Amino acid sequence: MSEPAPEVSVLLVNWNTREMTLDCLRSVYAQTTRTRFEVIVVDNGSSDGSAEAIAREFPQVRLMAEAENHGFARATNLQAEVARGEKLLLLNTDTVVLDRAIDNLVAFSREHPEARIWGGRTLYADGSLNPTSCWGRMTPWTSFAFATGLSAAFPKSKLFNPRAYPGWLRDSARHVDIVTGCLFLIDRDFWRELGGFDRRFFMFGEEADLCMRAAKRGARPMITPDATVIHYDGGSTRNRAGKLIHTFSSTIGMIDDHFPPRSRASSRRMVVAAAGIRALGYGLAAKLNKERFGGSAATWGEVWRRRSEWRRGPIEGELNPASPRR
Repeated sequence: MSEPAPEVSVLLVNWNTREMTLDCLRSVYAQTTRTRFEVIVVDNGSSDGSAEAIAREFPQVRLMAEAENHGFARATNLQAEVARGEKLLLLNTDTVVLDRAIDNLVAFSREHPEARIWGGRTLYADGSLNPTSCWGRMTPWTSFAFATGLSAAFPKSKLFNPRAYPGWLRDSARHVDIVTGCLFLIDRDFWRELGGFDRRFFMFGEEADLCMRAAKRGARPMITPDATVIHYDGGSTRNRAGKLIHTFSSTIGMIDDHFPPRSRASSRRMVVAAAGIRALGYGLAAKLNKERFGGSAATWGEVWRRRSEWRRGPIEGELNPASPRR
């Protein structure tokens, strides 16, 4: 008699996070007891021995050891093509599953099928709230608030920083605009209906784009505090300038794809201005206090110099760290 199909396919994309990934996998198997699941790991050409370590400790994992770094979107699409689960759970490698989080999230999805996309609550390693498990959608107003620094100056303001859902501790079930990809559950059939992630997004922005496309088909994403994980955040992204460049390029892509035509050009200019304002501000601050602001000045200076790379939209592929100064 054949083994029943898994209820959930847990999808992890690994890139040089061997120890974090192993810890994540240990927590998945230890904490998931009520749900039939399979685990599929794509290793994006890691150089730290990740693939060998995963295969040795977790022979039951379906390991796709790739020779190159496909990025998050393309790697996840590869996993989804071979997944057998009724649902797909995207789980970051820099997470640790707590308190039956996967079991609870699957149960929550069955209680709220109308959401069609589900997420949970994330904590930092010290147990404090990591609010990045969900976001509000981008709008021309949020682009303006970010560019002018209003969202940073007034982080607790629902007017100036609405994307962060200020004042809400992620301690109640709620509809949200964007469930982030660190803990992201979706029906496999709906994933395929949407065509998966847009391959143009190498990293950052892919789940926001997917959620906004899903909303046009009636989805109302939700998160639940009963599904909680530790999310260390940025385990495979240590180059802050590179992360920001990819983030800005993805933001431009989101504007082009989802903003009303009449507001696209002005919103694009706002994004470029945001980088310029920060490069100028941190550059001036570093002249007064290099020890405190020198690192940020260098980071934002690089983002600004390389604006010709990101202001065209999503960057498909890894960044060249030796990109010439502009």
